[in-house]
Amino acid sequence: MDLVLHLDQYLQTIIATYGVGVYAILFAIIFCETGLVVMPFLPGDSLLFVTGALAASGSLELHTLLLLLMAASFLGDNTNYWLGRFFAPRLFSHGSSRWLNPDHLETTKNFFHRYGAKTVMLGRFLPIVRTFTPFVAGMSRMPVAQFMTFAAFGAVLWIGSLVMAGYFFGNIFWVKHNLTLVILGIIVLSLLPGLIQYWRARRASNA
Repeated sequence: MDLVLHLDQYLQTIIATYGVGVYAILFAIIFCETGLVVMPFLPGDSLLFVTGALAASGSLELHTLLLLLMAASFLGDNTNYWLGRFFAPRLFSHGSSRWLNPDHLETTKNFFHRYGAKTVMLGRFLPIVRTFTPFVAGMSRMPVAQFMTFAAFGAVLWIGSLVMAGYFFGNIFWVKHNLTLVILGIIVLSLLPGLIQYWRARRASNA
């Protein structure tokens, strides 16, 4: 939590210590958050906002940052997709269990057949969801060309919007001096759609 809420301080220290090596560190963080299903806890939205603010101040080069992080996000998604596609047949080939029921996999396939493109693209903006979505897309054997197309669009939208938001607004006096509140706000806004959907589902189940 300290890392997430004080990303500006940590990144400034990393830049001062490693110089251009900071790009490799940022690439690794975004790649792991989107590419490894066991790492949904890594900072995503807040990290992108802060890197945009640092680019505006001259600490990072904007175009390099955008291209590198878009590539990291796209490659991470594809890694996660192929992990899901590779492991799903092995996970579900050992019979049924509470968690590995072939019927659940079939339900997932049907869901991705209907909503997969929208989920892959817009799921980028939801913490945790963006880590699991490509893995589940692979498990459900979503068509490769379709997945890659919307993963690319999603990477451009997610990275571009948050980095540019930080670039244009991150160094405004109030934002700069209340960055902890801003980061908390970004986290809340990121979680809000999922919470609303959960509340609707609970309300519908109780109706």
